[in-house]
Amino acid sequence: MTPIPSEAEREYLVGQALAVCRPLEPYAPVACSFLAALSQALLQDKSAAAYPDIVAFAFWCRAAHLEKLRGDFRAADSGRRRLGLGRVFHITPSNVPVNFAFSFVFGLLSGNANIVRVPSKPHPQTAIICGALRRILNDDSFAALRAMTTFVRYGHDEAINRAYSTACNARIIWGGDAAIQTIRKLPIPERGVDIAFADRYSFAILSAPAVLALDDTALARLAERFYNDTYLMDQNACSSPHLIVWLDGQAVAKRRFWEAVGAIAKKKYTLAEVHAVDKWVHLCCDAIDRPFFAELAKFENYVYHLRLQVLPDVVDGLRGQFGYFYEYDAASLAELVPMVNQRFQTLTYFGVDKEMLADFVVGQRLTGIDRIVPVGSGLDIGVIWDGYDVIASLSRIIDVV
Repeated sequence: MTPIPSEAEREYLVGQALAVCRPLEPYAPVACSFLAALSQALLQDKSAAAYPDIVAFAFWCRAAHLEKLRGDFRAADSGRRRLGLGRVFHITPSNVPVNFAFSFVFGLLSGNANIVRVPSKPHPQTAIICGALRRILNDDSFAALRAMTTFVRYGHDEAINRAYSTACNARIIWGGDAAIQTIRKLPIPERGVDIAFADRYSFAILSAPAVLALDDTALARLAERFYNDTYLMDQNACSSPHLIVWLDGQAVAKRRFWEAVGAIAKKKYTLAEVHAVDKWVHLCCDAIDRPFFAELAKFENYVYHLRLQVLPDVVDGLRGQFGYFYEYDAASLAELVPMVNQRFQTLTYFGVDKEMLADFVVGQRLTGIDRIVPVGSGLDIGVIWDGYDVIASLSRIIDVV
């Protein structure tokens, strides 16, 4: 193993030095008990209640959900015996504050020791979750996990990344293409596994007649679910839609939808002045550089939605933030085939049959779209992510014949 540089260059938030490499079975009882305790601690923490992403993470880790995941995994795995690969090194992104915690959970549930590089960008969510982790790991019943867990913060340091890479059996790399390529240049052991969660693009399909058929209460619920998919992460999450495709587009349906989204955003979203300026600059750049817009409509500064006359050659370049969306009227799903490439991750839908959408992806043999979920579930991370079965990928089969 490459020697690890000076400890002074790192800040340990949980644990220290190298996590001890003694793998567990996937969904080991001690791991599930630990995460259930973490869930309870976070749900009872008044400071955590101010952050919806922490609450969502805590709810994900509750005992009943873990038991369901465990049952589903065992049923799908045909009674195979497994152990974790050993030690997983996690390189997590800074734009989604709670991502580091989910990455850790993936490594733990698959039976591994974990070294989690927490982003150097400070987030209050990091301090809250790591504080809860430290308190629970002090319980002697979790002594084995305490030895297997390291959360560390440091700047961009190739020497440290190299040392951790040579000491691990797998890496989970979150980030843009350049960041992933930089990490992949660093060697890992010959049987080491890399799982890269790269920059992805997501969009939504809405049925205009289905939206038009909603009463005001149901429309408000739909708008809030859409808000949760987009505004909660400022559209920074790879699963947040940037493009809205309307089927059977009707102007009155679209107007009702965007007005409802604007009303929810005005009520719940804090739009910083700098972000309002950023949206305006973004609009000006689009007007100059992209000749395929038909019109712009907006709800005060909270919602910009730009209608496209045609789909550009590279659709995944159409990205917005802070409530900036593109929309397109499609006569059929067939129009979307040329735009879908490997960068496409999540398709959220409303008023469209999900099996029809699945048949579309499989039948057209598309290279992208890994998730098809209803509006409101875009940010719901799972153990199947980006087309990977993460638990299976981070564990090995002990073949018994």
